[in-house]
Amino acid sequence: MHVVIMGCGRVGSSLATELEAAGHSVAIIDQAREAFRRLGPDFKGETVMGVGFDRDILREAGIEKAEAFAAVSNGDNSNILAARVAGETFGVKNVVARIYDPGRAEIYQRLGIPTVATVLWATDQILRRLLPEGSRSEWRDASGTIQLCEMHPHTDWYGRQILLIDQLTQARVAFITRLGVGMIPDEHTVLQQGDLVHVMVSDEDTTGVETILANSPESAHS
Repeated sequence: MHVVIMGCGRVGSSLATELEAAGHSVAIIDQAREAFRRLGPDFKGETVMGVGFDRDILREAGIEKAEAFAAVSNGDNSNILAARVAGETFGVKNVVARIYDPGRAEIYQRLGIPTVATVLWATDQILRRLLPEGSRSEWRDASGTIQLCEMHPHTDWYGRQILLIDQLTQARVAFITRLGVGMIPDEHTVLQQGDLVHVMVSDEDTTGVETILANSPESAHS
């Protein structure tokens, strides 16, 4: 998978090296050439100097073949603009933007751009949003048969009551992470784009739950 990153600061450089170590191809954009020194001598990805929301710069970084884009520069406006260009102009599937003002997070979320506020920032959080395939085990009981997993529902689940997952799968929603904050859903909670869904599921049911959530809710009835 090809990933484009805008911003080669501490977070951007960490993302780039972790993604490359995981076997993905990476291109990272920054306006300052010296910023690329943070990548270290072993980085084999592409470095592109320029403005990360410029379409020509994005093309040079391989945005047209990218499956994920992370805007993690030190400017909110630049990050949101770049994220929108990546998603809306180039159709990148997995896009996330870092923001410094958490008060804007809800506005950006309505634009369909998952965001992570600096005060809540962790490299792991953005990796989960850039690489949402399958599930991620977060905890396992002593017997090794039950686990807490982060699941990534198909977009058709957005706008539906989150407890529909309980009704249509063998999993039980334990909690969700929304805008970097954990919350326990109730019967009124509606799944929103950008939510991270954490479910309790048995090992034997994990694959089946992943399959159901990877498709629309209607497919579970067919």
